[in-house]
Amino acid sequence: MEVGLIIKTILLSVGILILYYIVSFFIYSRRVQSLFKGVKGPPKCHWLLGSFINFPAEGHERVQFFIDMCNNYGRDQGYVLLWGMFRKPTIVACSPRVMGTICKSNVPKAKGLVGVYRFMQPWLGDGLLVANGEKWARNRRLLTPAFHFEILRPYTNVYNQSADILVKKIMSKAEAGERFEVFQHVCLCTLEIILKCAFSYSKDVQHDGDTNPYVKAVNRITDSLTYRLLHPLCYFDIIWRICKVGRQFYTDCDFVHAVAEEIIDKRKESLLLEKSGNHDERRYIDFLDILLKAEDEDGHKLTRLEIRNEVDTFLFEGHDTTASAISWILYSLAETPDCQRKCQTEIDEILGDRDSDDLEWSDLSKLEYLTMCIKEGMRLHTPVPIMSRDTAEEFNIGDRVVPKGTLLQINVLAMNHMENVWGTDHMEFKPERFSKENIDQIEPFQYIPFSAGSRNCIGQNFAMNEEKVVLSKLLRNFNFRLDPNHEVKKNMSAVMRTKDGMFMFAEKR
Repeated sequence: MEVGLIIKTILLSVGILILYYIVSFFIYSRRVQSLFKGVKGPPKCHWLLGSFINFPAEGHERVQFFIDMCNNYGRDQGYVLLWGMFRKPTIVACSPRVMGTICKSNVPKAKGLVGVYRFMQPWLGDGLLVANGEKWARNRRLLTPAFHFEILRPYTNVYNQSADILVKKIMSKAEAGERFEVFQHVCLCTLEIILKCAFSYSKDVQHDGDTNPYVKAVNRITDSLTYRLLHPLCYFDIIWRICKVGRQFYTDCDFVHAVAEEIIDKRKESLLLEKSGNHDERRYIDFLDILLKAEDEDGHKLTRLEIRNEVDTFLFEGHDTTASAISWILYSLAETPDCQRKCQTEIDEILGDRDSDDLEWSDLSKLEYLTMCIKEGMRLHTPVPIMSRDTAEEFNIGDRVVPKGTLLQINVLAMNHMENVWGTDHMEFKPERFSKENIDQIEPFQYIPFSAGSRNCIGQNFAMNEEKVVLSKLLRNFNFRLDPNHEVKKNMSAVMRTKDGMFMFAEKR
């Protein structure tokens, strides 16, 4: 009898607890809905899954969904209201005013139940991309010297060397009259560059082709993150760990961590050799040097885990996002032959009759038209489509105070395609938008390919310089045209990729 009474008591307690949470959920839901009364957004909304039922399953369709949604609902108010799982409100910023308000604030990266940066933590830990608060501020201070222009200057030689290998690979395709897949080749080139520049760690990356295990692992990881975002049940770690995609995600995380550990160990060995005087003199200080030697104001160095987190972060951010930018810019130049020819003319004039087509550090600032094309390509194709923040307290977005727990989505993709900001021709590739005559007309926070404010991309100058050199090498040697028999479709994940590849033909100049 006593056992039966205990069981009944437990069941009654659980039932009361469940009822409490159900009632609390609906009270919360009504209160939050009243706070957002009048804010526009897609009308279709599920009581549990929120606005997710509106999202297309295909990545290329989601690109257009966000663009259309923000133009339909966000034109006047500058933002759109979405509802996340369990009716968590999400403000999708799509105007310079609201973008600026969020970027200038200290609102932390989103790490709640629906926070994408929480999903990234098993991969990147509390690296610079994911960290918040004082931890982020400390690490940002320690890492900023790694991107001083005197540190960046010698990297130009590395860009040229790796781009030369890429040119040779494409040359074989050009001579055979074969098409080639752009992303695969460019991604291996940018991975090699970040390994050499940031870690002085040379591997024959580009000749591994699409079998390179690190590239395959990172691609699977970012695809897994998108899968998790679109399947709300996977927000719960216990479910994520047992599902097939989640298990593969953790396996891939273990692999990229092992790569990072190998890089750190090799550098520590070389530093010991330096102390003993038995080493080859390296030509430049790299990112890993600064990581291993950095000390904060109290004399504390970064821990082994902190160093690994930053290595993982920069291996990802230093190759995947840049590869996306270069590939999509090349796509637009292949699509607009006049722009391609203007870039080639500019590059030819700068290089003149030199024996080599290597760009020098002093050449980079002279590439004015190519820079316009790079900026327009990153606007049109948006390599990093979306970032997010999670309000830890009430937050004023300008015309409304949103409650604690509201997710703030910095939708760079949508911002780059707002008709009331960029015009009805926002889907066209027009580099003159960024000419000297027009660039002053661009509002603050209207164009933020590297984010903005205190949390802007620490490596943006590195990325811009790399894009200039790699694109210059390619355009100096080839004319590019798209494969007319292959439709290129965008696939939006952590970075903008393609659904079924991006195929081109190259013709030797």
